[in-house]
Amino acid sequence: MHKTKKQIILASASPRRQKLLKKVIKSFTIVPSHVDESTIRAKTSEAFAVKAALAKAEEIALKHKNSIVIGADTIVVLGNEILGKPRSKKEATAMLKSLSGKIHKVITGLAVVDTNTFKKITDYEITKVRMGKPSIKLIKEYVDSGRPIDKAGAYGIQEIKKEFIDGIEGDYDNVVGLPVARIKELLKKFS
Repeated sequence: MHKTKKQIILASASPRRQKLLKKVIKSFTIVPSHVDESTIRAKTSEAFAVKAALAKAEEIALKHKNSIVIGADTIVVLGNEILGKPRSKKEATAMLKSLSGKIHKVITGLAVVDTNTFKKITDYEITKVRMGKPSIKLIKEYVDSGRPIDKAGAYGIQEIKKEFIDGIEGDYDNVVGLPVARIKELLKKFS
């Protein structure tokens, strides 16, 4: 009896995550999860990101058979504070001003779940980002574009002007939303 190939499911609606996953996997299904992250409690930022990713993967895994489900959650951490997605232009502006001139961490929690065996593997990636000091005018232009609203920390590294970023230490793809090298390593454990 031959082993049937499992479908891969990405438990995310993020177009950035989908594009990054295509670097590793040609064909996968998108089934966004609807986990309420505000209910997740954890002692560290890393644990929070992993718990959120696992909650997303498990939610989708319960509804599908013969699949490998990938959950991911990216957060921005300044000091000990997790900066989620801004709820308004005012909040986005405040986040960008608070990040200005400082180093913050971008953490992506990862979870991979086999829906047949319920084997679960979790991990995370951390990238340090040194923000530049963009002018108030530049911040306002970016916020007025509406693009910061669906992004943790109120920015997408792939779409902001060079004045916003002074440098990064670690995986660039992680800052966009999915550490491709790390997810590739995790998926190898399910083949």
